[in-house]
Amino acid sequence: MNPDRVWETPEEEWRALVNRVRAGQPLKPAVWPGGAHCAVALSFDADHETFELGQGRAAIGRLAWGEFGRRTGVPRVLDVLHRHDVRATFFTPAVAALIDPAAMRPITDAGHEIGVHGWLHENTSRLDRTTERELMLRARDALEQVTGQRPVGHRAAQWDLSPHTIELVAELGFAYDSSLMADDECYELVTNGTPTGVVEVPVEWVRDDAVYLLFNRDPATRPWTPPEAVFDIFRRELDAAFDDGGLFQLVMHPFVIGYRSRIWILDQLIAHAKARGTVWFATHAEIADWVWQHRSQTD
Repeated sequence: MNPDRVWETPEEEWRALVNRVRAGQPLKPAVWPGGAHCAVALSFDADHETFELGQGRAAIGRLAWGEFGRRTGVPRVLDVLHRHDVRATFFTPAVAALIDPAAMRPITDAGHEIGVHGWLHENTSRLDRTTERELMLRARDALEQVTGQRPVGHRAAQWDLSPHTIELVAELGFAYDSSLMADDECYELVTNGTPTGVVEVPVEWVRDDAVYLLFNRDPATRPWTPPEAVFDIFRRELDAAFDDGGLFQLVMHPFVIGYRSRIWILDQLIAHAKARGTVWFATHAEIADWVWQHRSQTD
């Protein structure tokens, strides 16, 4: 495709581009475990120092900012989850785990899931297929070695996928991906017209704390939304999922949400979900397994 003359793109080419990865059969189940009205899948991208390293930079101050996520943010998140008896999924770049393997133990000891989130939080869209496959395998193996838990889920760093990412996720036997946005509810991923058997647990920028609260010099972003407004957005998303009997999926970052003035958002959101009625709090792996096992057999 010529970016300067996109209108000249032949139909066979734009169709091939669109069909590279598509949403297949919907996987919204008729019931949730225990008769729950909806499912809640909380996730935390534990980027830590790799948020800086993955951009090819190593500014001391920004590495310390990432370290805050591990030293302070994660313990605060774990405390909230423990008080509410809720489990979640921590998508972790392998290098972030290797920097301090002992810091992973409180996460896994509490029963939380670990998912693959790149090797060094690298931009997957810039990788050739061979390199991407090698890094995906290396990341999964490293996380398994550190945690004793073999990851079954994948999330591309910054949700940047290459044309090969989903094919590799399927080829390497992952149960689910959580990087795409074709629906509010889970669906099966299709590549080049072929169903993969991989469940997508979809994300969305509107359900990501960094969109509203992250400070960055380059590219320049500034926190623009008060914590109260962020909570209101998340609460409205949750309420709509509850009313629809569907899935509420959320992305947070320990080095973003883990501050004293923000951690209450997580606490109050869980409390609000419980106040609405019966809600199933589950890891992404549990969500993916449930919706796949309860998919329509006529599709």
